[in-house]
Amino acid sequence: MDDIRAGTGYDVHAFAEGRPLVLGGVTIPHERGLQGHSDADVLSHAIGDAMLGAAGLGDIGFHFPDDDARYRGISSLVLLQRIVDALGESGYTISNVDATVVAERPKLSPYVSQMRSRIGKALGLPDDRVSIKATTSERLGFTGREEGIAAHAVVLIRSADGG
Repeated sequence: MDDIRAGTGYDVHAFAEGRPLVLGGVTIPHERGLQGHSDADVLSHAIGDAMLGAAGLGDIGFHFPDDDARYRGISSLVLLQRIVDALGESGYTISNVDATVVAERPKLSPYVSQMRSRIGKALGLPDDRVSIKATTSERLGFTGREEGIAAHAVVLIRSADGG
């Protein structure tokens, strides 16, 4: 029987002036970006946490602490590639990703295909194994008040040897 595991991830970042908005490795035109030590790519962070959780390897903050200068401004796609390497060392490969971004603005649908492609490339997956959806929170809560963006992710991994 295959060793198949699921992991979930959640991340949130507040908006910040003077920063680019990066989601899924794509820079999206918007008047504000997200606050964070790295590029603050909330979508990639949720996916990374789901991957690490599925393999029982902790969380993204443990592996890439925000007080470590090596990660200041780093692309979160690079972090995803490092997590893929850690999964490989633990004997796992990624089967698929399903993620949702929660934001009132900007409208993300024009960028979803590009996000799927960039995340897929970082994870070594074809685009059809990376699902990214965008939704609003109907103007409720911190995302509804446009104070920040949240992302949820589910990742399925399996043992690399199939057993």
